[in-house]
Amino acid sequence: MKALRKYLVYALLPVELVLAVCLVAGVRIPAAVLTVAEAAFTLLLLANGLAFLRLRRRGLTAREALHVLVPEPALRLIAHELRLMASLGRWVARRPDRGGPDTVAAFPHARDQAALMYGFAFVCVVESVGMSYLLAAWPVVHAVVLVLDVYTVLFVLGLHAASATRPHLLTGDTLRVRQAGHVDVRIPLERIAAVRYESLFTHEKKDGELNLAVGSQTSLTLELDEPVDAPRLLGAPRPVHVVRLHADDARAMYRSLKQASLMQAPLIQAPLTRAPLTRAPLTQPSLTQARTAPSPVPDPPGSA
Repeated sequence: MKALRKYLVYALLPVELVLAVCLVAGVRIPAAVLTVAEAAFTLLLLANGLAFLRLRRRGLTAREALHVLVPEPALRLIAHELRLMASLGRWVARRPDRGGPDTVAAFPHARDQAALMYGFAFVCVVESVGMSYLLAAWPVVHAVVLVLDVYTVLFVLGLHAASATRPHLLTGDTLRVRQAGHVDVRIPLERIAAVRYESLFTHEKKDGELNLAVGSQTSLTLELDEPVDAPRLLGAPRPVHVVRLHADDARAMYRSLKQASLMQAPLIQAPLTRAPLTRAPLTQPSLTQARTAPSPVPDPPGSA
């Protein structure tokens, strides 16, 4: 039954989206098609609602029940969009997300991409104005395209706002690496085997490596002795053992990571052993007298 509901969600949601676009665009749809589609969607919502209540009675929280009923890729996409919009609010209010009270240091990383993202947003605004002028004679199409264009501008600004309000965070035992609204990886400090300060502008896509470039640049490389999971946008697992990232003040982050890694390293001291004290026997050197040969007689002085 659970698998059937999942397949129905994947099948009916695209159908509902297509029907909504057709209705907004003024396309005439047969009444029978609309009736069947709406009835099927209503039954699906009713079945999911009953399943949600049944899971809640079993003791699951609302979040856990939602994860059981809704496919993870859909939840992750919705969470990503909501995260971008929330980041816009934080960006306007100048209230970045700096974690909880256990945060030791925060390292912003959005400065070097600001000009590029503002340029993208400006191009999107120009495109929106142009499309509004070209589609003025078709009000329905104009309204649909205008909504899409406005959302595109908000999406681009949200990407930059998420990077600006979600810095890398260093706690007592964890480094939290973030980028925009889709990357949030927690790396235990005890797994960091090496930290290197290096500026790279080209990055090859390799298995086991995570490159979080900002403006096509990374400035720090972390090598891990044990991989950590950096899930993809839709939730697919991705174990990584090399993480490359960027920070506005990369040298300060490098020093903080080196210091934190040293503090996390186990302090191993060799046991103190004391060699046994031995006393050498005291011996008097033997005094011997030897007869020396007589000194030679000097030659007589030569005559002048």
